[in-house]
Amino acid sequence: MKLRARSTWQVTLLIAVVMFCWCPVSAGNRNLRGQTASYQVKQGTCEVVAIHRCCNKNKIEERSQTVKCSCFPGQVAGTTRAQPSCVEASIVLQKWWCQMHPCLDGEECKVLPDLTGWSCSTGNKVKTTKVTR
Repeated sequence: MKLRARSTWQVTLLIAVVMFCWCPVSAGNRNLRGQTASYQVKQGTCEVVAIHRCCNKNKIEERSQTVKCSCFPGQVAGTTRAQPSCVEASIVLQKWWCQMHPCLDGEECKVLPDLTGWSCSTGNKVKTTKVTR
């Protein structure tokens, strides 16, 4: 099925780099920094398996995480309310990022001009997420 092949590609695309500007909620007793989990993810869900943090030369903190998803047919890995989740594939294929509802309540979502991601803003705080291939 053509959608399933694209779904795998899209999962890989979105898993590559998802940047957040807050500390993710603890995932139990697992130490996620730089480690990967070797367990099955429940169908229709995503789990964080690795967290990475660094600062670039402009002293802007960059955060990324690797997630493992098991989405239903017609869904791919995405972001909902600043957490990894399975979303409709059409949202990702057409780059309608804000339709995933990636921002927290009270934040405004805007698609980046080049369609490579989105930003969530509230007041003078802006969190930018870029999807890389």
